[in-house]
Parts: sequence; structure tokens; C-alpha cells
Amino acid sequence: MTEHIVMVGALNADLAIRVERLPAPGETVAGRDVQVLPGGKASNQAVAAARLCGRVRLVGAVGDDENGRMLREHAAAAGVDVAHVAVLPGVATGQAIIPVDDAGENAIILVPGANGAIAPDDIPVEAYLDAAIVCLSLEVPMPVVQRAAARAAAAGARVVLNPSPYRSLPASLLDATDVLIVNELEAGQLLGTPIDLDADGIAALRAAVAPRGISQLVVTRGAQGALAVDGGAVAEIAATRVEAVDTTGAGDAFTGALAVGLAAGRSLPDAAAEASLVAAFSTTRRGAQPSYPTAAELADLRAAGVH
Repeated sequence: MTEHIVMVGALNADLAIRVERLPAPGETVAGRDVQVLPGGKASNQAVAAARLCGRVRLVGAVGDDENGRMLREHAAAAGVDVAHVAVLPGVATGQAIIPVDDAGENAIILVPGANGAIAPDDIPVEAYLDAAIVCLSLEVPMPVVQRAAARAAAAGARVVLNPSPYRSLPASLLDATDVLIVNELEAGQLLGTPIDLDADGIAALRAAVAPRGISQLVVTRGAQGALAVDGGAVAEIAATRVEAVDTTGAGDAFTGALAVGLAAGRSLPDAAAEASLVAAFSTTRRGAQPSYPTAAELADLRAAGVH
């Protein structure tokens, strides 16, 4: 692979806390096994893609602090180009507080820090040189996302948008998007009403984004797999059955792996099937980035007949 995959968005230090169960509103529960781990949607996606032998460039911002150094070093060690991760003085690196229960489910509280302080002009146009795929998410200010989408489109890259955490999407951002990745909740937020992922629901989602020129959609469904919509064709991607211990960052693993597949020229359904396997594998280990498989581990899974 000679062209880059560029991930634009957040880098967070994840404060992961094991709990027996997630607390109800107003309830106190005991935690254990507190860890500070590398995270953030763009950082997670970049590491997931790099471990699968993608040529990855990460674009975002950290503070001039220990968490920022940890995030840059960890991504670089995975093979990610971090030259375009800005270090902002006087601002703390973003953090996420993540309780994870014994069933592997989690809740996430984001403290934006440097992710919220980054400005469009902090990202030079050189970040998009030789880009085949540019992945965007919404943990950084919308003007940054819009500028990135415009520059990616100008560079001839395919723009992959994961609108998470969901916000109202400007028309210009949707116009620049080639592939949209949403979960069932985000699909409903996009339409303004909850939907069922049956034929009528998918048709409504396609109709909502078709005027913006988006013909490729992926709807992730967790343990139920995913749907890959390419024009008028809908492919159902079965989930790999695993014993999940931590679902943190599984969606980012999916996006990173999907980007690798698309950059390699695979069809959307084929890339989504591989991404589903990567995401499932990631839930069998604790943490986000530490859970992502290498290309060799993925090859071993295929050799063992896991799909």
C-alpha cells in the first residue's frame, strides 16, 4: 500500500475502571483495576489500521503533558505517522473516563482538553498528501472536521465519516462524504426518529443521504454484525461469535480495519466483513488500542477457520 490512510480527530488518555456493573443515576459502585490507556477515536482508528499494515497518518492535538507524550509514543510504536499531531501548550490532553462492567459493557465520559482547542489552521494541507482514505469523527470541533473533509475531497481522497458522538451534520460535510458509518442509534439520530434496521429502515436511511451523493453506508449492529449498503445492494455481515470482556474501542477497530480494506481496493461488503472480524477480536482483550489485532494474528484467525 503506497497511499496513506489519514485519521483526523481525537486523542485521549483513557482512564479505564473495572466495575461489577455500571452505576445507576445517583448510585455509587466500587471500582478496581484502574488503568490509564491510549484512546480517542482517531488515535484508536489509526492504531487499528497500522497494526493491519496500513500506511497511516494521524492528525489531531494533545497537550504538552505526560498523557500527550504517551499517546504520541504509543501510536508511533504501532507504526503511525504522528508528525501532524499538534502539541498545544497550556492545554491538557483530552481524557475519557470509562467504567467497564464484568459483562464487557462500558460508559464513557469525555473531557475534550486539546481535542476541543484544536483549530482548522492547526492542520497543514500537507497532512492530506497521498491520501487514499480520510476518516473523520466528531470528537473535535466541527470547523476542524469540515476543513478536513474539504481538503480530503480536494486531494482526491475518499472521505469516511463516522458521526460519533452524534451532532447535527452540516450539508457541506455530507456533500464531501463518500462512505458513512453509523450504528443503529446514530442512524436514528440522522433521520430524526428511531428506526428498525429492516428493509424500510434501510430504505429511509438511503433516501436521507442520497441527495448528498452518499451511496455507500455501513450500519454497525454490535453482536448482530453489520449491514453494508452499496448503491441498491445491501449485504448482511454476520458477527463473529466471541466471549467479550471489553467492548471499548470496538467501533474504532471496525473503522480502522474498514479503511485498510477500502484503501487496498476491496469492495465495501468485503472490507466490512474483515472489519467485523477485527472488531469482534478486539472485544476479547481489555482496553481499546491494546486489544487490536496485528495482521499476523488476523491471518492466524482465518487459518483457524474463524470468520
